[in-house]
Amino acid sequence: MRVGLIQLCSGDDPVINLRQTSRFVDQAVSEGAGFVLTPEVTNCVSGSRARQAQVLQDQENDQTLVALRDQAARLGVWVLIGSLALKTNDTDGRFANRSFLIAPSGEIAAQYDKIHMFDVQVSPTETYHESKGYRPGNKAVIAETPFANLGLTICYDVRFPRLFRDLAQAGAEVLTVPAAFSTATGPGHWEVLLRARAIETGSYILAPAQCGTHPTSTEKTRRSHGHSLAIDPWGNVLVDGGTEPGVSFITLQRGTVSDVRRKLPSLSSDSPYLFKA
Repeated sequence: MRVGLIQLCSGDDPVINLRQTSRFVDQAVSEGAGFVLTPEVTNCVSGSRARQAQVLQDQENDQTLVALRDQAARLGVWVLIGSLALKTNDTDGRFANRSFLIAPSGEIAAQYDKIHMFDVQVSPTETYHESKGYRPGNKAVIAETPFANLGLTICYDVRFPRLFRDLAQAGAEVLTVPAAFSTATGPGHWEVLLRARAIETGSYILAPAQCGTHPTSTEKTRRSHGHSLAIDPWGNVLVDGGTEPGVSFITLQRGTVSDVRRKLPSLSSDSPYLFKA
């Protein structure tokens, strides 16, 4: 399966973001991709909760989801919408950070709500408290497709190896990690963490990313690391998307997963142990 990883620099206007995303989906398919992936918060990147409340929609009415489902059906391809920021019915007003796998029919084949919230202080001047604006999910998700079993994750999940191991042990062969990774942590952590998850699980990692300084209608700006990565089950980086919006391509070889897991059967080699403090 030829795969297209879309790298975006989404702003806080979902209409403008959708135009760019749709163009890149068309480009990816025109160059042979049968599976196309977009980054985290494809529809809206904003540091303003007020702006998000103004422009975000619920799942049934989100224009990005409707349009990309139609586009997947028209083109006859699989699309992973890395995630959408969506309104929910939560009484506290928090949003969902939700990933969608769209089948070539245009139907939603699977959806996953980000489990681990990015609540960190990465520098004296850069603090994130994702759980204030987003409610965490509580269910791991695997989707079966004709070309591979996919384990769905989002961004900060990459720092929690147990989730990745559980997905792989449950049958996932490809782990998706759409992201809007911080520029403070990206240079030192992004590739290292993704390669580690690939090696530990003997899985492909597909990680489409947000990049650059995101356009905003407010005073609060945000920057993302970029460098969309595809990594094979041996830990080799197959493609690096750099720091500009665009599309990168790889070809998935399903047999590579079984071959690596046969050589290094660590997923089936858990040993019980006692913990003594």
